[in-house]
Amino acid sequence: MNAEQQAVTVLGLGSMGSALAAALLDRGHPTTVWNRTPDKARPLVERGARQAATPQEAVAASPLTIACVLDYEALYTVLDPAAGDLDGRTLVNLTSGSPEQAHEAVKWVRSYGVDYLDGAIMTTPPGVGDPAMMFLYSGSRQVFETHRPTLAALGDPLYLGTDPGLASLYDAALLGLMWSTMTGWLHGTALVGAEGTPATAFTPVAIRWLTAVAGFLTTYAPQVDAGRYPGDDATVDVQIAAIDHLIHAAAARGIDNALPELLKAAMEKAGAAGHGQDSYASLIEVLRPATRD
Repeated sequence: MNAEQQAVTVLGLGSMGSALAAALLDRGHPTTVWNRTPDKARPLVERGARQAATPQEAVAASPLTIACVLDYEALYTVLDPAAGDLDGRTLVNLTSGSPEQAHEAVKWVRSYGVDYLDGAIMTTPPGVGDPAMMFLYSGSRQVFETHRPTLAALGDPLYLGTDPGLASLYDAALLGLMWSTMTGWLHGTALVGAEGTPATAFTPVAIRWLTAVAGFLTTYAPQVDAGRYPGDDATVDVQIAAIDHLIHAAAARGIDNALPELLKAAMEKAGAAGHGQDSYASLIEVLRPATRD
């Protein structure tokens, strides 16, 4: 059996865990599954998965175990009885949690001689198996490289670094970006919709605009790292004036303005801190913790 057909165990068969197991099966991996509610395994067993009766049996079945359960408390509840069977094996944890919980998990696995990799899934269950979807990993580079061919069955595996908390940290940051972007799109959709424009007409234009916005991020990233924000494109003061037009147009049409008012407040805070003639990237200075002398 080659590396691309490595045997894998999947613990947890909620919507995401089931999608992970299905993707592995689709790519020819002998897959053992376990779930607290055994009935959830039936569709996967019908596709060729082996159902384990206990977590111990499931872990013992494969050199690699992928866990995707409700939370870290559930993870320990499931794995504590099977800890002895994990010795010398690898655990890839795709359970959602915080960076601090990832660090605690590393301490837990080390006491049992387990190779560990923490991860975050940057898609919904229907996207699992799509090579365009990102799966973020952090922790042992050796573990990542050893199991990368198998992890690629789930999506594009991106290694972030040896700090095991990085995957969870990126996950939180990227979800924040997603929610802000989608809420901004919905606010814009409500605004143009007040004049009868359907969302399906507005959205292609919005997506094209997001391509330009991505270019702004590329320009601003070096400014953030350097702590210098040349206002040679559009200054914070200019942005404050511009957002007033959005707030006025939305208010006149009865659109909730909580989001743009929040954004304006951040701009004004940056302006008050002396960044009025700097680029929009200077808002990082009022978002990050204040430095102490």
